[in-house]
Amino acid sequence: MATIKSLNKWANAHTYYPLDLVRIALGVFLFMKGVDFMSNHQQMAEMIRPFQDLPGGMLIMHYVAPAHFLGGFLLVIGLLTRWAVLAQMPIIIGAIMVNFLGEMNVNNLILASIVFILLVFFLLYGSGKHSADYYLKMQK
Repeated sequence: MATIKSLNKWANAHTYYPLDLVRIALGVFLFMKGVDFMSNHQQMAEMIRPFQDLPGGMLIMHYVAPAHFLGGFLLVIGLLTRWAVLAQMPIIIGAIMVNFLGEMNVNNLILASIVFILLVFFLLYGSGKHSADYYLKMQK
């Protein structure tokens, strides 16, 4: 708990609008991917084909779209940012693994790697000063 508090203090002292814009852009991207997966069920089924034989393969399919949808929204407003990032991590790790277990698509691998790096950054950085988390913390 003390580690999170010290990370929050550091992030609030070093907050910048461009970082908030990156967090918002990442949230919008994840939200749109969630909407895309919800509207294009066939594409989603094709992407998780390498994990189809694993136990819980159907659970993966029902987890990815809502997690992107809700996690992206939470990242945009900066609410429960670290929890939203943690919910995205297994999905993005799976997106990277799909390229090695299935058919290699370099563009998807690069995109998933960039998103993974940004998620790790916001896991450590938090939501920053211009977020719902900070606003709610200041209301105490």
